Amino acid sequence: MKKVPTIILSVSYKGVKFIDATNKNIIAEHEIRNISCAAQDPEDLSTFAYITKDLKSNHHYCHVFTAFDVNLAYEIILTLGQAFEVAYQLALQARKGGHSSTLPESFENKPSKPIPKPRVSIRKSVPFSFKAD
Repeated sequence: MKKVPTIILSVSYKGVKFIDATNKNIIAEHEIRNISCAAQDPEDLSTFAYITKDLKSNHHYCHVFTAFDVNLAYEIILTLGQAFEVAYQLALQARKGGHSSTLPESFENKPSKPIPKPRVSIRKSVPFSFKAD
């Protein structure tokens, strides 16, 4: 069985980058405008995914990850949601002619509500695993 790599996810209002945790090389980048949705698995809360569209091939891809724990997966999904909101607000400002370049490349995630307790038992899993297409 092939070893599943450990990666770092970099999330900003511009998009998401997969970074190899070992050598810090960027594995993949997805612009926020090409990410159609993100979700946490309701049965395994440490697993989450997002769907992207490849503009060259016009295909959609689902990127699935398993975090170290449920709370980290929740924080990542919350951060993705905040990135969508910031990107949307920037697009609205740009449309109105009030373009702002004062936002940082990335931002710290602060939960707006308490992190929920898992609804199911937590099973051990490989941190930040993904299957390359």
